[in-house]
Amino acid sequence: MRSRLLAALAMGASLWMGAGLPALAQEKPDYAPYREGLFLRYLNAEPGEIDGVPRLGLSFGGRALRAELDSGSTGILVAAEFVPGFETMPSQGPAKLTYTSSGRVMLGQWVVMPVTLSGREGASVTTDPLPVMVVTEVQCLDYARACHPTTTPRNIAMIGVGFAREGDSQSQSTPDKNPLLHVAGGEGGRRQGYILSPEGVHIGLTAANTRGAFRYVKLDRRPDGADWAPLPGCIALGGSTQPSCGTVLVDTGVSVMFMTVPAVQAAGAEGTLPPGTQVAISIGAEGGAFPLYSFSAGDGGPMTPAAIHLRVADKAPPFVNTSYHLLNGFDVLFDGEGGYVGFRPR
Repeated sequence: MRSRLLAALAMGASLWMGAGLPALAQEKPDYAPYREGLFLRYLNAEPGEIDGVPRLGLSFGGRALRAELDSGSTGILVAAEFVPGFETMPSQGPAKLTYTSSGRVMLGQWVVMPVTLSGREGASVTTDPLPVMVVTEVQCLDYARACHPTTTPRNIAMIGVGFAREGDSQSQSTPDKNPLLHVAGGEGGRRQGYILSPEGVHIGLTAANTRGAFRYVKLDRRPDGADWAPLPGCIALGGSTQPSCGTVLVDTGVSVMFMTVPAVQAAGAEGTLPPGTQVAISIGAEGGAFPLYSFSAGDGGPMTPAAIHLRVADKAPPFVNTSYHLLNGFDVLFDGEGGYVGFRPR
């Protein structure tokens, strides 16, 4: 694994260093005034690499759970079995969240309470009171890949920390529900944001944890101003010199890649990519994107997803979900206040 990781990172570095940066990607935030930050090591961390959905401790009201850290959704979800008496707690009303990757539809109530997140060595942060979804029912979409409907859900514990997820059947997944953007306490100024790495997550952006060769993209605002827009990016398959541009999602909640491209880009492929097909991902808007990384389908590299689910659609915007494997090559920053995404090669 280590030799493949080094080889893949060398390839990624050559792409990185050879790319010219457009003005959009050159904007750089200033984190020098900020000191409030804490590193939470994943409970299932492996030295120097990630090979599974990361997990953190999640506790509230005396309950302590082992929860998945998911940057492909927004909001904490826990099964009703873990929150006895939630019906009498402060509530923001009915809750609904759809995981399009699996086809699961979560239903329940948004209950307001503070939560504590903890890492492997015992470090922890506590949030301000925020809406937490208590799941009372699971339904399944018609095309669900992995779903079992139930009115007595069990063993659900998710920490959703993504942004710009409202347009993907997650209309209630707004920034007020992101626990990493509502950390309480501290003695100085705090920049609400985080950095995902293969071993853990930095919560709070500081001068120290943002050092290094980050490349930043400044996000637009959603038209309604309620959240940031998705990360722009481009996909090129099979060595194409005409990439398809749309959006990129760095999703720690899945091991596989989900991709939508037009027919001209797919070159006859449908459902999955043939082994050996070259995939190149760039970050930024069309005409100003910079190469991030590339791989060949099925090559077994550390940044290569376990599988690639391909949707071919000329009328749907191009899209790629990288899976958590991207973190084997890059630390990924999200600045919830300033609207920046950054990539730091490892």
